[in-house]
Amino acid sequence: MNGPIAQEMRQLLTAAFAPTHLEITNDSASHSGHTGDDGSGESHFTIVIESERFAGASRLQRQRLVNAALGDIPGQRVHALAIKARAPGE
Repeated sequence: MNGPIAQEMRQLLTAAFAPTHLEITNDSASHSGHTGDDGSGESHFTIVIESERFAGASRLQRQRLVNAALGDIPGQRVHALAIKARAPGE
């Protein structure tokens, strides 16, 4: 089940990148009791996203684009975010 933060991330990423593939996995249960676990059940996520917008961009540029699209979510509302961003065909 997707909580409100996961749903918001999906909406923001879809609007920013029109992805051909998007997976958002809530990894919070694996980090229960660890640093950054705020008890909300939405503190750790993995994002796998494929979009034409990433063509020609470095890994760092892709990470920055995703973080910018998510606004205050990374680092403020979510403790940890793993991002796997690729262009179609990669």
